[in-house]
Amino acid sequence: MLDALTVAVSVAALALAAWCGFAAYRDQPTKDWHFIGMAVVSVLALAQLVVGIVRLAGGGEADEGTAIFLAYLVGAVCAVPAAGFLSLAERTRWGSATVAAGAVVLAVLEVRLHDIWTV
Repeated sequence: MLDALTVAVSVAALALAAWCGFAAYRDQPTKDWHFIGMAVVSVLALAQLVVGIVRLAGGGEADEGTAIFLAYLVGAVCAVPAAGFLSLAERTRWGSATVAAGAVVLAVLEVRLHDIWTV
């Protein structure tokens, strides 16, 4: 895995979590700007999925197994979009809190992905 991409996804996810957490603190639902931020984070996670699959196809091996590594990659790609869809259903401050929680989950998944890949 590319360490720089892992750090970029983690930092972007934590920035999104702070931004949406602040919106929840201010009693605001998710707005269009939040969805743009979610799209940016999701594109970064999707790029990491592609890089991970290419590394596996190129002969790379995850320390704890390919199946677990792929499961974490797919989960990382799905975390923020799933939270975004849930925030559309809950148009209160809790929608913003849901996105913040989903972004924190993505950051934790990134740390775990790094641990799984590193030998």
